[in-house]
Amino acid sequence: MIVPLIQSLRPKQWTKNVLLFAGLIFSVRLFQIEFLFKAVAGFVLFCILSSAEYLVNDLMDLEKDRAHPLKSKRPLASGKVPIPLAIITALILFCGGLYASFLLEPNFGWIALFYSIMILAYSLFLKHVVILDVIILALGFVMRAIAGAVVIRVSISSWLLLCAVFLALFLALNKRRHELVLLGEDAMTHRKILSEYTPYLLDQMVAVVTASTVMAYALYTTASETVEKFGTRNLIFTLPFVIYGIFRYLYLVHQKNLGGSPELIILKDRPMQLNILLYILVVGFILYSR
Repeated sequence: MIVPLIQSLRPKQWTKNVLLFAGLIFSVRLFQIEFLFKAVAGFVLFCILSSAEYLVNDLMDLEKDRAHPLKSKRPLASGKVPIPLAIITALILFCGGLYASFLLEPNFGWIALFYSIMILAYSLFLKHVVILDVIILALGFVMRAIAGAVVIRVSISSWLLLCAVFLALFLALNKRRHELVLLGEDAMTHRKILSEYTPYLLDQMVAVVTASTVMAYALYTTASETVEKFGTRNLIFTLPFVIYGIFRYLYLVHQKNLGGSPELIILKDRPMQLNILLYILVVGFILYSR
């Protein structure tokens, strides 16, 4: 029962919380132990809170997940994890995670609380509101980036925040598209809100946020405040990695029918992994070799 319970916490999706390290990296404090410790602690706490939310979401969608071709294999939907155990675990993780968040940094605690309430509201009713459902999914990513800056008490660039918003919308919209295409005629049965979307509509939205993401990042790298902060204009040379990553993701969504789980693409697709690694190395060299 332990293994299925751990699986129900969805540790593979903890990769989403890596966004908490954006503030640390772009504040050029990666090698300062105090800030690194706080960022790692914040990452762990968001993993705990997000796992609690996943349990709540699975409990809310139990019947629908049982009718889903892939989600029916989840520990809760398949009956491997008893419902009472899932409820108790979610409560312990939620209360313990929030308490530790306030101990770590009060403002970080408020961000964590707002994030938890927002995702809980999504699980209860906001996921049934067209367009707003996608925006809430995207805000979950943005809140991670904000939390990462707050926990080490640094300000986050408005341009970088815009990049996070557009990238998060990009991932959320592609997730909806994947669900719609995968489920086909059964889409409405599994998730009623999918009846409000069509692949064409989602493709139009994706096109808008794709262009916006690339432009926002390009403007961030060349903005006067960025150049002044880092003392270099060389961040523009990381743009090709961003463009390749977005185009590779679209290729996997449209040609390989992936996109339902961004974390799985990161964990399994070798070209994407190599691109992310090279991006990190180049950013690190530009920011830390001065």
